[in-house]
Amino acid sequence: MTTPLHVLVTGATGRTGRLVVQKLRQRPEQFTVRGLARSGQKASDLFGTTATVYLGDISEPETLQPALEACDALVILTSAVPQMAAPPEPGQRPEFIYPEGGTPEQVDYQGQINQIEAAKAAGVKHIVLVGSMGGTNEQHPLNRMANGNILIWKRRAEAYLIDSGLDYTIIRAGGLQDQPGGQRELIVGKDDTLLAHPPDGIPTAIPRADVAEVVVQALLVPAARNKAFDVIAKPEGAPGAVVTTDFEALFEQTTPGL
Repeated sequence: MTTPLHVLVTGATGRTGRLVVQKLRQRPEQFTVRGLARSGQKASDLFGTTATVYLGDISEPETLQPALEACDALVILTSAVPQMAAPPEPGQRPEFIYPEGGTPEQVDYQGQINQIEAAKAAGVKHIVLVGSMGGTNEQHPLNRMANGNILIWKRRAEAYLIDSGLDYTIIRAGGLQDQPGGQRELIVGKDDTLLAHPPDGIPTAIPRADVAEVVVQALLVPAARNKAFDVIAKPEGAPGAVVTTDFEALFEQTTPGL
């Protein structure tokens, strides 16, 4: 009988992070899972307990060490979140801002570097980083939002992880959907080619639950190690689509490097 992998999930109370925690908890023979959150109350409301949730802040590296102690793997699901500056006037587009201390440079770049360095110091062997497609396009609408260049900062952090010497898996998800997982064919690509040329013109989106399953499988399947890739899902019931269940075959289609 193998020893379960000890995994820390940061951003554990986020909409995708909570799904990852739930999926890992459903496999107690394979994983012992911890979450990192800033709000104990939110963690308690979501998970019913804070027994395996550590309170910490990725902007304060010293708060990460207790959560990472004796962990085998780290799953990074933290991300800057823009806020509406004020309700828009009729006929006007809303304006967005990032809260103080919560800009993409602070969260998606420096915050991820803090996590990578803390993991390295703790002896973590593998980091799974969940990012977003679009980082090759400076003019992507998400980069223009609040002038935060969020996808550019994410990509710089990905490059830092690749250069860190740790085993990595970088999952760049398409547009996230709140839909059931396990019902679609997943497609992987690189360098935003799926955005530029969507296969069969399908939407470049994916259910959060499918992203969470890709994370779980990346922790288990060696073929996901030291790979970076984009991932989207064919619409449910698309003609000719085959629901993805063989994740080793999926990861075999991916490649190392940024």
